[in-house]
Amino acid sequence: MTKTLSVALSGQELLNHPFLNKGLAFSADEREEFELHGHLPRAILSLDEQVEAALKFLDALPSPFARHVHLRELQDTNETLFYALLTRKLESMLPLVYTPTVGEACQRFSEIWQRPRGLFLSYPERDAIEDILSDPAYDDIRIIVVTDGERILGLGDQGAGGMGIPIGKLSLYTACAGISPDQTLPILLDTGTDNQDLLHNPAYIGWRHERVRGAEYDAFIERFVTAVQTRWPHVVLHWEDFSGVNAAPILERYRDRLCTFNDDIQGTAAVTTAAILSANAAHDGKLKDETVVMLGAGSAGVGIARLLLQVMQDEGASEDEALSRFYMLDQNGLLCADREGLTDGQALFARSDWEKRPTDFESVMRETKATILIGVSGVRGLFSEKIVREMARNCKRPIIFPLSNPTSHSEATPEDIMNWSEERALVSTGSPFPPLDLHGHTHRVDQTNNAYIFPGLGLCLLATGATRVTESMFMAAARGLASLSPLRSNPDGNLLPPVTQLRKVALAVAEASARQAREDGVCPDLSDEELHDRIQSLVWTPEYCAYEKI
Repeated sequence: MTKTLSVALSGQELLNHPFLNKGLAFSADEREEFELHGHLPRAILSLDEQVEAALKFLDALPSPFARHVHLRELQDTNETLFYALLTRKLESMLPLVYTPTVGEACQRFSEIWQRPRGLFLSYPERDAIEDILSDPAYDDIRIIVVTDGERILGLGDQGAGGMGIPIGKLSLYTACAGISPDQTLPILLDTGTDNQDLLHNPAYIGWRHERVRGAEYDAFIERFVTAVQTRWPHVVLHWEDFSGVNAAPILERYRDRLCTFNDDIQGTAAVTTAAILSANAAHDGKLKDETVVMLGAGSAGVGIARLLLQVMQDEGASEDEALSRFYMLDQNGLLCADREGLTDGQALFARSDWEKRPTDFESVMRETKATILIGVSGVRGLFSEKIVREMARNCKRPIIFPLSNPTSHSEATPEDIMNWSEERALVSTGSPFPPLDLHGHTHRVDQTNNAYIFPGLGLCLLATGATRVTESMFMAAARGLASLSPLRSNPDGNLLPPVTQLRKVALAVAEASARQAREDGVCPDLSDEELHDRIQSLVWTPEYCAYEKI
């Protein structure tokens, strides 16, 4: 039975409201009642017909970037149709609305910006943040994704163009977990940019100023968080693509003040951990028996290592025993305890037993005989043929994850890794790659996409009313995802479910992390059945309602 919605808008105001607009799907009666005659062509189309027409148009466009731009235009005019496309064709749409195409979209954001979506909170207007957030249009906001645009994927400082990331992330909250788009808000904190190309580009839409740093930056972030807490005491605040020097300190500063998390640090860690748990479970192995080399020592690398460290301890290893299994490198080589300037997270994994030995990547790989290699370096091609072949000699099923994105920054291609490892490696990437032909069969390439984690976690937080996001909730999310691994029942299966099952994944992640939230005491003591019902009640489906005039 079609749901009926009471609507106060009419005419052009209704057509300009992306969440209410139905385009040519307005019925004849609705066109009469809402004064739409003359504003629309005569034809009346169903949602199914609109989806087919949109797909046909998208297929005719010349590039992924052109398709991204058209999808964004569609999102800004008819959100129900936009999300119907995403949910029905998620596998083909995901790379268009997010990685890898969103990288180019951020670089060219000033070219493609046409109409407002979300909020740009600029440093020169910091005294007006509270007034800007007070707009009644934002009364129902429940999830915010915020960035300052300084570390966009592997592309660096994109300034105001970084807004493409919060917009893309929130579209996945809706497409994958069914969170209603009218409850989401993308925010760009415009604290300037150090990207000289942007500063000298007359078309740049952001604040044309070098980045604010130090105490001024911290005070701006504090003012923003305080304003958010006051405006929405129970909001979920998701931090995205902040620089390494800011990401972890911001998370530590605010994680106990409100319901907040950093997806680059915690979401990436959870999906990577899930993929490794799947690999270990399929071969009756334990992570505490593996040797892990982490190429990249920023916030993402440290976040992954911390969660893997916890898995090893859960398996019975002491902290010292578990730490002995990690080797973390940055552009200067292996992190050693005598190096100055290490962050707390880096210092935890720095080696104190590596005196007078070479610290370069190739030497570390040779001496450690690593069984797990994870790349979050942002540098293309660092996983060489020599290194992969040596790993394959050291273990039967090497686990090799080139996680840097977009695709052009990947440490190696899945095809090369499989060729160099005699097709024995277990591979997962940060960005999508085409399927491989293995043993005469087409094999899907796993992608450790954070979309496996954060939509379900967000759904959990809204359903439970959790006041905080705990590390154990991310561990529960990782284990919930790992439980769905096709490799558990098929030795030739994938580490992760296909992206076509992301809504099923989101529900499983939501329930697993919700049970953990209850155990951690950060939400009401609800039964499993109550948690399930609350989660299901929040899932929005992109379908048109019948409208009646208020």
